[in-house]
Amino acid sequence: MSGGEAPYPVPDVTDAPSARPLPDRPYAVVLNPTAGRGLARREWPRLEAELRARGLPFDLISEPSGAGALARVQALPPEVAVLAVGGDGTVGALLPALVGTGRPLGIVPLGSGNDFAGMLGLRAGDFASALDRLTFAPRQVDALRATILAGDGAGTSHLLLNGLGMGFDAQVTALMLRAPARLSGFGRYAWAALAALRDLTLTPVTVEVDGRVRYAGPSCLVAVMNGTRYGGGFRISPASDARDGLLNALASGPVTRAQLLALMGRVLPGRHLGHPRVHHAAGHAATVTWARPTYLHLDGDLAGRVLGIQVEVLSGAVTLLNG
Repeated sequence: MSGGEAPYPVPDVTDAPSARPLPDRPYAVVLNPTAGRGLARREWPRLEAELRARGLPFDLISEPSGAGALARVQALPPEVAVLAVGGDGTVGALLPALVGTGRPLGIVPLGSGNDFAGMLGLRAGDFASALDRLTFAPRQVDALRATILAGDGAGTSHLLLNGLGMGFDAQVTALMLRAPARLSGFGRYAWAALAALRDLTLTPVTVEVDGRVRYAGPSCLVAVMNGTRYGGGFRISPASDARDGLLNALASGPVTRAQLLALMGRVLPGRHLGHPRVHHAAGHAATVTWARPTYLHLDGDLAGRVLGIQVEVLSGAVTLLNG
């Protein structure tokens, strides 16, 4: 499989078989004030004005802690929809209140990467488009459950909407914290990725999908994805469809720094599937086992070092309003 990523299917608001965002549908606007290095907090007055101009009834939940925001959402009546204002991490923190509950979710991207929202065609700061699309028919999208098998946090499970990365990707996530303040989104990821090349490490890994070994050997990177992209726009999993009931697992084979740099150029437009040093499979469950503790990120948030992780897809688990 090769070639660029086909545009993610986005319905036309004029064709969406749904009623208007009815005034009697209450919203909880969950604002992460630290998202996008404070961008969400700075942009709130403009978003608030847009919400009030449309007559949408809402209560504001502004919590720097994901756990704090989650607790407040879980206490809401089930008919209250959530409008998550932030990035992938903001949405991910709320998933325990959304997965399998039927509580609707809308996304207003104002984080650093906004990759799941970007896959849907939502752009940071374009409030009119994000709120216009609340008129779409709610759509069921998949989520992932990742359980750490060994290493930091062994035995714990995490719900994800976009996906996870291990090895090189997680190192990049750590380095993004040191990126120059003038950079954002894709620029921060690209800066960190180039910096991570200096410390490139290959570690033996085994990747199983639906009980079958799809790759075993030295690797610098494994990703298990529900969405198509991460890092502010790198299309790591162009074959993903968040509505197909499948996850997509990808692993690098042995690569040199020069080979990985060349591969990054192919990942950006999603033209790396089919490359001999890229191993890819889709299925319902994946297990990744490393020979040495390896850094992990979950929806872009660092989660320590692990030796193994098991991931399963939760088909149609999230009700998405503006997807």
